[in-house]
Amino acid sequence: QVQLVESGGGLVQTGGSLRLSCIASGRDISDDTMGWYRQAPDNGTDFLAMISGFGLTTYSDRVKGRATISRDNTQNAVFLQMNKLTLDDSSVYYCKNVHNKSWGPGTQVTVSS
Repeated sequence: QVQLVESGGGLVQTGGSLRLSCIASGRDISDDTMGWYRQAPDNGTDFLAMISGFGLTTYSDRVKGRATISRDNTQNAVFLQMNKLTLDDSSVYYCKNVHNKSWGPGTQVTVSS
């Protein structure tokens, strides 16, 4: 069973950047598709980005051009670089192992004006 822990959230001003990290333990995730999501206003989750074990990436229109998902298999980790942050980007950000549907506890991102 894989455990995921996100970090890198915090308070940032509009227009700023953050790099979120998701460290996995208990399983080698190098072959797994991993994704980043965030809590939606209706308490659901919004898809943001995904990276396959081959490194193929997919982005939601809400972050395309502002976000970059990457992975470092030596660290058993995935990352999400977010740029040009807006107030609407404030949320709890989650990492998900799409292979076995495991979620991390999330990291809070707050964007202030």
